[in-house]
Amino acid sequence: MVATRTGPEADPATFKPEYDRLGELRAFDETKAGVKGLVDAGITAIPRIFYRKSVGHKESSVSGDARLSIPVIDLGGVMAKDSAQRKEIVERVREASETWGFFQIVNHGISESVLEEMKDGVCRFHEQDTEVKKKYYSRESMKPVIYNSNFDLYGAPTTNWRDSFVCRMAPHRPNP
Repeated sequence: MVATRTGPEADPATFKPEYDRLGELRAFDETKAGVKGLVDAGITAIPRIFYRKSVGHKESSVSGDARLSIPVIDLGGVMAKDSAQRKEIVERVREASETWGFFQIVNHGISESVLEEMKDGVCRFHEQDTEVKKKYYSRESMKPVIYNSNFDLYGAPTTNWRDSFVCRMAPHRPNP
């Protein structure tokens, strides 16, 4: 650990160890247990790698009856032969992506039961024993099945409190 002295007199009371973010990131990554592993281990404080600095952040308040709503995009007409309608849908996706960063899609043709089974499958994966999940833990983005915490763990300025499971289905789906 590196230590630095601060202040004009370098008073021993101000002698503080410097934060080793990279070391803590590596230690976290090497567990291959992710955020759920921290929770399962019974942590009582959020590790420093997850702290988010608010540089230049200004507090804001909304007065009055402001209502925000997630953009909803109806894909019902995307397959229509009407190119103007298709172009409008594409424009709404672009606008929502640039403005909000996310959106809700309706009339996509995927049944509710398939969507629920997908969510249940992801939950079953994350609830497995850590040793089972470690077999899939990887930072190699082109693997067909990947489990990790923060795909951008070493490149992002802050670490997100999340674990991810990715299963690439194309061009070749993995063996179940």
